[in-house]
Amino acid sequence: MRPDLQGVPVYRPGRPSGETEQLSALASNENPYPPLPSVVDAIRGAAEQAHRYPEMTSATLGHAVADHLDVPVDDVVLGPGSVGVLQALVTAMTGPGDEVVFAWRSFEAYPIVTRVAGATPVAVPLTPDGRHDVAGLAAAVTPRSRLVLVCSPNNPTGPVLTADELAWLIDQVPDDLLVVVDEAYVEFVRDPAAADGLAAYRRRGNVAVLRTFSKAYGLAGLRVGYGIAHDPVATALRTTSLPFGVSAPAQAAATVSLRHTDELEQRVDTVVAERERVVAALAGVGWQVPDSQANFVWLGAGAATAELAAAFRQAGLAVRAFEGDGDHSGVRLTIGTPDDNDRALEVATTWLAGARPDST
Repeated sequence: MRPDLQGVPVYRPGRPSGETEQLSALASNENPYPPLPSVVDAIRGAAEQAHRYPEMTSATLGHAVADHLDVPVDDVVLGPGSVGVLQALVTAMTGPGDEVVFAWRSFEAYPIVTRVAGATPVAVPLTPDGRHDVAGLAAAVTPRSRLVLVCSPNNPTGPVLTADELAWLIDQVPDDLLVVVDEAYVEFVRDPAAADGLAAYRRRGNVAVLRTFSKAYGLAGLRVGYGIAHDPVATALRTTSLPFGVSAPAQAAATVSLRHTDELEQRVDTVVAERERVVAALAGVGWQVPDSQANFVWLGAGAATAELAAAFRQAGLAVRAFEGDGDHSGVRLTIGTPDDNDRALEVATTWLAGARPDST
């Protein structure tokens, strides 16, 4: 075993295995609504051909994504979730002695895939309101830096980078340093000032974008995402991507989903409306909630994070606790069904009323 893997943190799922039936799932940022009937039909049809390999590079879905986003099909690379594309990207771009710069706390896979590639993670603390410190990110870039990862909306805190912030950051880094905009939750964004990763990719050759069908499209269990990048990055991505990495049911489901974006957008609007209701209710009882533009909200609980997570668990709700960051520790609460959200609000309200003054 590689000695440097001894200290790599293990990715933690939102809820431990075995809790699916016992607890309502508000931990993994899943869509609370199942796939559309037409998508389920596509999955069923593809499953009947499970004895055959899928398209190796997901070419049919790649063309559908390219048409949907109006980008060259050669710039589209599919993978098993956006995290699968991320790992292929970090593997292609970095190795021992290289650095990957990202905000922290952010998507917990960033330091893992960096260390697995043999590179060094460089974590830049978030601002007190849970946002990227773009000046800090720019200052952290050195001659050894190969990638800057920005997550917008940021997982797990929720705020976006603004278009001005992203443009400024790209201008500060060398032209041969790749800026990767992770937009796993972009469909939930309603802030008109938010950065647009695709717009930045169209303007600059050193920008790549990651997106997924797991969240807004409700296909988390099928594992399908994609990256958008210029050559030679896209070509390198194909070199390091797992052959046949996206199953045939996943390819079929994602392709059909792109034909029904109007229906899917209605579901996303429902989740966004619930998010706004939950945020307003939390603020009304005294929680200081960052401006989330995703399908989750962040409850800063500091040293009392485990206690807050336990309160949710006792109420039958699985949430994601992020401990170990001192005052920046907290609980990520996924927006679920209205009933689940009401239960979560009751727990958050009751807990805050009895919490210590320094625990939020």
